[in-house]
Amino acid sequence: MELAVEKYKVENEPYYLPIGREVELFEAAYATRLPAMLKGPTGCGKTRFVEYMAWKLGRPLVTVACHEDLSATDLVGRFLLEGEETVWHDGPLTTAVRNGAICYLDEVVEARKDTVVIIHPLTDDRRRLPIEKRGTIIEAPPEFMLVVSYNPGYQSILKDLKQSTRQRFVSMEFDYPEPEQETEIVARESGVGEDVAKDLVTIGGKIRNLRGHGLEEGVSTRLLIYAGQLITKGIPAIEAAEVALVSPITDDKELQRSIHEIVTTIIV
Repeated sequence: MELAVEKYKVENEPYYLPIGREVELFEAAYATRLPAMLKGPTGCGKTRFVEYMAWKLGRPLVTVACHEDLSATDLVGRFLLEGEETVWHDGPLTTAVRNGAICYLDEVVEARKDTVVIIHPLTDDRRRLPIEKRGTIIEAPPEFMLVVSYNPGYQSILKDLKQSTRQRFVSMEFDYPEPEQETEIVARESGVGEDVAKDLVTIGGKIRNLRGHGLEEGVSTRLLIYAGQLITKGIPAIEAAEVALVSPITDDKELQRSIHEIVTTIIV
């Protein structure tokens, strides 16, 4: 068990700039053994926040990137043939429960609905994980916490969390930081100067204004950091913006031209 704990420890403090009272809210949820839901657009810092809180609380962090083929077996575990023996292997959720870790299900809405149901007993006062294939139940220790995230603005009606699942979590809303904060984040994470970071953030803000006018999502803080990192490696600023901010978010040529105009207006 100790080896498993060490494997998932967040050893070094991740950089995270608090935007509101999310740190205090998460600490309160952890202290009262409540599961937490993080809602917000892609690339706005949800995953980094969970990493930071795991480090701050001194707990191991088990992260699962959810997808449409994720099964309950993938989460809980399975029997595998080893030589002539059948050996049980814990899945990531079971590993987290056993070790009193924080289990982070990223983009949980992408998982199959029958898979999501298995987390229900962990999200109420039972705090237990049934392992049907072994006929056992694991009681979650006080240190265990379940955290899920999803992007409500991006999901269709067919891919949304049921009310029976949503109402099992306390929910924290995330969004892109204010320009001053985002400039600080981009500069710190990418290594560019404040002036360059400010230009990138200005571009990001104008691109986000195109949401609802052909763009499903605005440019993420993550992509702004990518652009900054390319610039620090000697890539010209306009070219860095093209490959990090223009091409990734749309294939529509008209939209690309509009975004290119934004870039070339701000970066001179």
